[in-house]
Amino acid sequence: MKKVLSIILGGGAGTRLYPLTKLRAKPAVPVAGKYRLIDIPVSNCINSEIFKIYVLTQFNSASLNRHIARTYNFTGFSDGFVEVLAAQQTPENPNWFQGTADAVRQYLWLMEEWDAEEYLILSGDHLYRMDYRLFIQRHRETGADITLSVIPIDERRASDFGLMKIDDSGRVIDFSEKPKGDALIKMRVDTSVLGLTKEQAQLQPYIASMGIYVFKKDVLFKLLRESIERTDFGKEIIPDASKDYNVQAYLFDDYWEDIGTIDAFYHANLELTRQPQPPFSFYDEKAPIYTRARYLPPSKLLDCHITEAIIGEGCILKNCRIQHSVLGVRSRIESGCIIEESLLMGADFYQPYVERQCSLEKGDIPVGIGTDSIIRRAIVDKNARIGHDVKIINKDNVQEADRESQGFYIRSGIVVVLKNAVIPDGTII
Repeated sequence: MKKVLSIILGGGAGTRLYPLTKLRAKPAVPVAGKYRLIDIPVSNCINSEIFKIYVLTQFNSASLNRHIARTYNFTGFSDGFVEVLAAQQTPENPNWFQGTADAVRQYLWLMEEWDAEEYLILSGDHLYRMDYRLFIQRHRETGADITLSVIPIDERRASDFGLMKIDDSGRVIDFSEKPKGDALIKMRVDTSVLGLTKEQAQLQPYIASMGIYVFKKDVLFKLLRESIERTDFGKEIIPDASKDYNVQAYLFDDYWEDIGTIDAFYHANLELTRQPQPPFSFYDEKAPIYTRARYLPPSKLLDCHITEAIIGEGCILKNCRIQHSVLGVRSRIESGCIIEESLLMGADFYQPYVERQCSLEKGDIPVGIGTDSIIRRAIVDKNARIGHDVKIINKDNVQEADRESQGFYIRSGIVVVLKNAVIPDGTII
């Protein structure tokens, strides 16, 4: 894997994940109580012995830079690195990244300095665990110019994805973006060609792209330099290349979730609490997910009733009820609180005891969840200050709302409390 260079696409402004992306890049959004989205593809690379990793981003990259610098520091005995490349203006190109392909194109001058034979293109907002060595091995065995990682899809969900058609050798011969009706039926393939059993192939007769690609170096450079007007890999570069190049499909038959929307992000996090076996597990010693080591104390639970929950490090919970929820690092829940089906991202810092007491005496609200508050089906971003007797329950069942001045949004019926927001005592949302 020493000849493989990995490029993680950090995405655009992250509008589908707004307001979680209001103050941070999409790959820096916290997940599962203690990680960030970028930790998933970076950890997959490290576990696959790929140590040269670039992360391309252009929006709110300060916290992403900070996280990567504090987390991924390879020793001086290795040429490995994880480095953020933000969009920049140059005399040759004064524009922002125009798409996934354009982002890579603008940094080709840097990429070609490395002695790499294959370029692994990844997305920064997916939740999955994958051994890229098997992916690249398939790419080499088939002599492919480009290999796409695909997932098998059943008929019910097929119209939500960009689908591909393959021939008997696994070569991709056709593409269709979210087809329906007869166009969908035409995209049926024999997925047993890629390794599924006959029974599975009948249940899942479609294949969809995961947005993960391996390119031969010369093919990637040629395609990007010849077609300046084409800015996206999945919609333009790869479909056009399939006519003249050997584009192969690699089947990934395991858990994979695109968590690029508030609804998908919320459910993917809460699914982690499922018993006995969540669809994705962070408890895999052979392929761990890495993140920043914070050296926080253990969490302290004082007379609490907790069911189906994940509690991050350094939390303080007092006489409260937590059900089917994820609590991030340094979460502080005061007595009488009820937290149900919610994702609390915690805090970046601790408030000293004296400071908290002074805040309460002055009528200010300290960081955390105040006494006797109820939070149900919500996402509470970091450092939020929620007062006493607050009810975040979406009592009117509103599906979409923008209440930035009041410190929250509603997306798909899920209340999202902004980072650093202050919700006064007695508020009902």
